[in-house]
Amino acid sequence: MNVPNALTLLRIVLIPVFVLIFYLPYQWSYMVSAAIFALAGITDWLDGYLARKLDQSTPFGAFLDPVADKLIVAIALVLLVERFEIWWFTVPAVIIVGREIVISALREWMAELGKRTSVAVSYIGKIKTTFQITSILALLAAAPEKSGFLVNIGVISLYLAAILTLWSMVAYIRAAWPSFEIGNNKAD
Repeated sequence: MNVPNALTLLRIVLIPVFVLIFYLPYQWSYMVSAAIFALAGITDWLDGYLARKLDQSTPFGAFLDPVADKLIVAIALVLLVERFEIWWFTVPAVIIVGREIVISALREWMAELGKRTSVAVSYIGKIKTTFQITSILALLAAAPEKSGFLVNIGVISLYLAAILTLWSMVAYIRAAWPSFEIGNNKAD
């Protein structure tokens, strides 16, 4: 166990705390759940930085880091879908979560073929993540009964993240496309 891996595990441990705070019936729970999500984001950046800086990258950390990221983002989006209860909020959340599942499976498959680098994280993916995190933070911090600045920023960022999510998914699939064996009818 090293510091970067401990930070990744901390991010996973924060998930039930985040969910508990989200459901508390107090006005302060909005800002505190957003702060916990922000803390998880900071640990994500910090564990990657420390793993590179201290040369402490491990196969366990390489596996667990994206799992922790996807878990907290997916859970936050599910909680927010419940909070806002409207189709135009659900659609971009479903796009984002669905894309994460597709790309995770694609990366796993490409790794089996020894071609994982052809579906490495792209610049568009990093911009998508920025909008996604901005959206989730704003929407967690905003009281749902108030449609103000935070909700507007959150919804606009959510839609931008969903658009970039589709764009990056197409780019990943295009990069992997030559490795697909379409039309091969071998029995498994």
